[in-house]
This record gives sequence, structure tokens and C-alpha cells, in this order.
Amino acid sequence: MPCRYVIDKERRLVITTGEGCVTPAEIKALRNQARGDPDFDREFNEVVDFRAVTAVDINSQQAEELAGTEVFSPNSKIALVVPSPAIFGTGRMYSIYNEMSKVASYVSAFYDLPSALKWLGVESLPETMRPEGVQAREDSAKKSS
Repeated sequence: MPCRYVIDKERRLVITTGEGCVTPAEIKALRNQARGDPDFDREFNEVVDFRAVTAVDINSQQAEELAGTEVFSPNSKIALVVPSPAIFGTGRMYSIYNEMSKVASYVSAFYDLPSALKWLGVESLPETMRPEGVQAREDSAKKSS
């Protein structure tokens, strides 16, 4: 599965990562798994790090359904970190549907992780919680600079 999560209880944060093409079925399965995790707390915030995602195979009806499914509390913040304008647009569509739902949380989309973490009030993530593919690309970019 190209999506996975880690719960950082110290930061009260769920860190979700994805890679490749992500589907609604994968997102639903991951949410169900997280809700069943004994460390999960619906009052936590979430960072969804999709910088390694190449596409999100979702239509507007599926986005509305996902956005209307309660996972986190209305006080929670969900930061979507995306690599491209197309996926940013999908994130904004999700955010708008979430705002219109009866289970709304605070959702915002970002192009970079530091901005998302700042919005969440988190300074940084532990190295062990960063997706391997993203770390490799960041290291490669630093070497070529």
C-alpha cells in the first residue's frame, strides 16, 4: 500500500505519508487502520505528507465522501503537503468539502513541509518519521545545488 501512518504521541500528531498513485480505497483503509490503533486520539492533528505522490485517483463525489467521514475532532488541524498544482487542487477540493460537512476539521494545503508544520505548531519531525523516498530526493537536491 502506498500510504502509511505513524502516531507521534509526544507531538499529538498523526503523520501520514503516501507515494505513487493514491486511491480513495487506500485512504479509507488507512483511516480505518488508524482509528483502530490504540495510540490514535481523534484530538490529535495530522500532517499528510504527499510529496512523493504522483497522482490522486479521486473524483469529486469520492472527495466529498471522504471529507464527510469523521476521523478527527472539529478542533483538529489537518495539513496536506503536496508536490504539484494538480494535487494541491485536489487537496483544496477536499478542504472545501470538509468545510461544508457536519464533521469539519481545519484543513489546509501546503507545498512545503516546514510551512505545514508551522501551521500545526510543530517545529520538526523526528528523522525516523520521514518517508524514505522524500528524504532521498531531498538529499539528491542538496548535492546538486
